[in-house]
Amino acid sequence: MAFDIKDRNIIFTGRAFQVNLLQMQLPNGKIRQYELIDHPGAVTIVPVDNEGNILFVTQFRVGAGKSLLELPAGTLGKGEEPFHCASREIREETGMAAGEMKELGSFYLAPGYSSEYMHIFLATKLTHDPLPEDEDEFLELTALPVEKAYQMATAGEINDGKTLAALLLAQPYIHDMKHDNR
Repeated sequence: MAFDIKDRNIIFTGRAFQVNLLQMQLPNGKIRQYELIDHPGAVTIVPVDNEGNILFVTQFRVGAGKSLLELPAGTLGKGEEPFHCASREIREETGMAAGEMKELGSFYLAPGYSSEYMHIFLATKLTHDPLPEDEDEFLELTALPVEKAYQMATAGEINDGKTLAALLLAQPYIHDMKHDNR
């Protein structure tokens, strides 16, 4: 099927993304207008500490209108590699650096209206090595035992999509880590 962008206009530029108005020619020849959030991409990190806890942050999210329990995450800077972004974000949001970082996968967050592509990392062998938080972030750090975190996810107590997807991608590795530590 052929979808062809005939026209693209930036209608808003914000701190983390742009909104584009697209004129698309559909496979049937008709023209349709779409709004697209053009986003540079992001990372989500599943940090597992030496005691077997997953580190989460709670922060206010304007789209939800409330605070959400989430895994640490952040937006890629211009030209920034996902690994570098993940290494920085874990230090800013948890105060911990990862001795080992493994990319688990990636996916489009909301491809119906956004180009945001999310990279998921598992961070282990954590050591205290904080960076200053972003000035607009007010985070509360929570360490949850692995079993508790997955129980909360399946019980609907975690409502952040990127966190749920990251936990799914990390599950086989975390399972293997538990067996390796026995």
